[in-house]
Amino acid sequence: MTIRSEQPDKNSILLFLSGRLDTASSSEFEKKINELADGTIDIIMDLKELDYISSSGLHVLILAHKKLSVNNRKLAIKNAGGSVKEVFEMTGFNTIVTLE
Repeated sequence: MTIRSEQPDKNSILLFLSGRLDTASSSEFEKKINELADGTIDIIMDLKELDYISSSGLHVLILAHKKLSVNNRKLAIKNAGGSVKEVFEMTGFNTIVTLE
């Protein structure tokens, strides 16, 4: 999995994920998310190029959502498609986090 980031404004950061968010890549992703979630910005993830998400990846997203919520920040997901969107719908994740 690769992660590319842009900061469109001072209040948010946009992360572009591509490849597979699975057990092998979730620890690297968790480290990145923890660094960002401790700050004062919202996190928006563009998953257009993410092909797969495992339960490990979903777990990291849930932890990020909780951590951001405590600080009155939000986690938003955009462009989730295919099997990634199906996982969000099957697990109910789409009712917890904003999907754009």
